Amino acid sequence: MTELSTMKDGVANQAEASDRVLQILAEAGRLFASKGFEGTSMRDIALACGISKSLLYHHFSNKDEIYARVAVGSTLELYLFVRDRIPDGSPSQKIRAFMVATAEYFRRYRWAWIASTTAFWNDPDRQRHKERLTRRDRFENFLRGLIQEAIDAGEIRKVDVPMTGRLILSSLNWMHRWYNPNKSATPEQIADIFFDMIFNGLRSGELVELPGAEPPRAGRRKSR
Repeated sequence: MTELSTMKDGVANQAEASDRVLQILAEAGRLFASKGFEGTSMRDIALACGISKSLLYHHFSNKDEIYARVAVGSTLELYLFVRDRIPDGSPSQKIRAFMVATAEYFRRYRWAWIASTTAFWNDPDRQRHKERLTRRDRFENFLRGLIQEAIDAGEIRKVDVPMTGRLILSSLNWMHRWYNPNKSATPEQIADIFFDMIFNGLRSGELVELPGAEPPRAGRRKSR
């Protein structure tokens, strides 16, 4: 076997292992959310994933480690998942890809997302909470960097970067509270709609005077 083929096999195995880990976290998150930590066993997780317990133990040493990854590691998995799906292109195209990839992660690993969100606010372990904050900030800063790129490239006007980042993330982070998987629109399609609303706005091309709004100051005359 050549060195190149060995490298390709190694990359493929890493990708397969990463997908398996994400599957385990998603299924474990679903079980933790529905049955609780105490009510969920390693056997339950293995059965839900359709794998043997030995393969499960190959990836995780015990249930505590899985819960820690669900509670803390999902934020890292989300960052890596999104980062690897940002294509070459304009900054605004990268922001769109960021939003769609985040929504794709939510669709594929919805229960891990929900369990991680619940743990973010309720987990009493202070060290895990600190780790989650650090990884959340990393994810947010990644988005802020893309927004700043779009400003520097003249694709969007000068805006408050942190606040714009919060607006984008808020549109995605609470999707689990209202999204209905039985509806026709996928999370990715919803993210695409959000992107269009945020970047193209809600107003029509014509200038419409809103009820109760003051007329433009430039058009006023001072009374004498």
